[in-house]
Amino acid sequence: MSPLITSAHERGITTLTLNSPATRNALSAPLVDALTGALAECGRDDGVRAVVLTHQGGVFSAGADLKAPPSPYAFVDLLRRVVELPKPVVARVAGRARAGGIGLIGACDVAVASTASDFAFTEVRIGVAPAVISLPLLPRLQPRAAEHLYLTGERFDAARAVRIGLLTRCADDVDAALAPVLAGLRKASPQGLAAAKRLLTTRVLETFDRDAEDLVQRSASLFASAEAREGTAAFLERRDPAWEL
Repeated sequence: MSPLITSAHERGITTLTLNSPATRNALSAPLVDALTGALAECGRDDGVRAVVLTHQGGVFSAGADLKAPPSPYAFVDLLRRVVELPKPVVARVAGRARAGGIGLIGACDVAVASTASDFAFTEVRIGVAPAVISLPLLPRLQPRAAEHLYLTGERFDAARAVRIGLLTRCADDVDAALAPVLAGLRKASPQGLAAAKRLLTTRVLETFDRDAEDLVQRSASLFASAEAREGTAAFLERRDPAWEL
């Protein structure tokens, strides 16, 4: 069986690849555990200057794996690991991202996507809400955009994702756009990068400290509800949920 996370290293940059294209890189409990462990290894390795987080297949991540979901606490730990890692984490997105996959992008320090990428907060369409992923996202997203996109589940493109603060930039050639970012990280000192990242993530980590437990409990309550059971069943059975008008 292929590993759920693959790793490659070049000149101080470790690339971690979500490697479950058959499930659209859905965030299953095993994948979340594997990614959390891989990030921990990067944090301990003095040879790693920065991490690039990317994906196999045409989907960065479809969000939580509804058949084998991680615990909300495990997903909070993963998001916090990205934010607290004393090395920059750069998202490289060349495809779709949905729900929890967007939360993973939002936890990264820099996020670059292809112009063909698109995004959607689909949680409301299965009877839940973007609860845990709000920890890294709400401090960074434009409030009016978050209100619109959280409430409607509407799909939006990479250009809009840049405008609202989800992405750093988008380009036709995502690797060409990433090249100067990675060059800059290779020129920076490890101490300088760690100190700069601490400055930049202070507000996000305050949100984790204040709101994580409340949002975990909200998420667990929503997923245990009758509406969420109906929404999940409708999604897996490829039919409209009972409430759709």
